Amino acid sequence: MAERGYDDVRPGHGALLLHIDRRTGTRLGELAVRAGITKQSMMQVVDDLETHGYVRRAPDPIDARAKLIRLTAEGRRCATEFRRAVQVTETRIRRRLGDRDDQALRSALSRLDDGGAAGHG
Repeated sequence: MAERGYDDVRPGHGALLLHIDRRTGTRLGELAVRAGITKQSMMQVVDDLETHGYVRRAPDPIDARAKLIRLTAEGRRCATEFRRAVQVTETRIRRRLGDRDDQALRSALSRLDDGGAAGHG
């Protein structure tokens, strides 16, 4: 991301940037679920990105007690660049491994992600 002009964005920020509903924003708890991390961890990511001007907290029109996390204009640009960086990385991996090994890698990572629910853990 530094090569794309975002030297203050770390890979872990993608857990937030790529999971926010671009139109409406998303509640913190929902972001944590989507990213597979705790609310406390997501709060730290939100705080960090808010400090850098990529996200903001906005009132939730449905629940006055809740806040929505929304991308700022700069956050939308950063999320777009993050998606592009992910695509470039995935393409490099696929080219290096070949289609069959790339699929095997994705399958193995998927099993890890779901906790080995397919009888492997």
